[in-house]
Amino acid sequence: MKTTAAIAREHGQELTIEEIDLDELRPHELRVRIVASGVCHTDAIVRDGVYPTPLPAVLGHEGAGVVEAVGQHVTTAKVGDHVVLAAAYCGHCRQCISGNMVYCENLFAQDFGGRRDDGSTAFSSNGEPISSHFFGQSSFAAYANVTETSIVVVDPDLPLETIGPLGCGLQTGAGAVLNELKPKIGSTAAVIGTGAVGFGALMAAAAADCRLVIAIDINDARLELAREMGATHTINSKTSNMLDEIAKISASGVDYIVDTTANPSVLHDAAQALAIRGTLATVGAAAPGTEASFEIGGSLIKGWTFKTIVQGSSIPQEFIPRLIGLWRAGRFPFDRLIKQYPLDQINQAFTDSAEGRVIKPVVMH
Repeated sequence: MKTTAAIAREHGQELTIEEIDLDELRPHELRVRIVASGVCHTDAIVRDGVYPTPLPAVLGHEGAGVVEAVGQHVTTAKVGDHVVLAAAYCGHCRQCISGNMVYCENLFAQDFGGRRDDGSTAFSSNGEPISSHFFGQSSFAAYANVTETSIVVVDPDLPLETIGPLGCGLQTGAGAVLNELKPKIGSTAAVIGTGAVGFGALMAAAAADCRLVIAIDINDARLELAREMGATHTINSKTSNMLDEIAKISASGVDYIVDTTANPSVLHDAAQALAIRGTLATVGAAAPGTEASFEIGGSLIKGWTFKTIVQGSSIPQEFIPRLIGLWRAGRFPFDRLIKQYPLDQINQAFTDSAEGRVIKPVVMH
């Protein structure tokens, strides 16, 4: 069948809107009519060549839509189901079978390879292969053949134009807090960077009843919104010293810090702001080869922990419904972060996100 899609053809260039071909379903795939898809920082860094998905490619990995056809071996969803789309995983490696599918040993092939396991692509244009199955979905298309492991079935009364962003960025930030750090009630937390991932972490820390939730950024408008979304304190690290300001708020340091910037100098400073037995976690997508340095002599007695977290250490089929439950209870108001764009304005959505004018752009099909 034919479908309309936004295609990344050259690194660093705008996406082009084209009509392309979508092939037949494979046995473990579902054809999904995409209603909406969030625009994520990971889409931008793949477009720009930081991660190695072959171009041309249909990107997009925060899709939401309706199942229109299912492969013969699909058991998790049926025609007519409403779904959120998350990252794919192989299902058979040691990490997958132990329940850690977000740390799938074949993650890059499954999510960034642009091909099925047999080397084929679902999309083509006049015989030219176009990379598909980005995070198992490639949701910057009106229709996509989606890997079954990416499917999360949701209640049909949920607004599909709203819930797509739960598939990656918001799940990553919230999961880092709720699945991995698991802060105790009354503990202290800080979040560095108030993009979609950072807001996910911030709202989750507030939902976990942290006593202090410190939002750190260089954008005053975002910091003001952070106050409304659960932050007890805010710090503009461009106009003031982050370490000095944290010390004023909590002289003993912070129990948990989530960094979304992947900036080595920021990570270096954040480690110094930890309380005894504190944990610093990074969820930012750094370029391969990026390194950070930490002082380990005097800090040895703090017994602190540094960890990297992928996709919020989530099982999407379990965690996304949990986030939806928090949202319905008024404790995870992520819908306030969204601005909608028609597909033909997708490049403006990328620009607005990169320039900090919008926290979570959502492209409508």
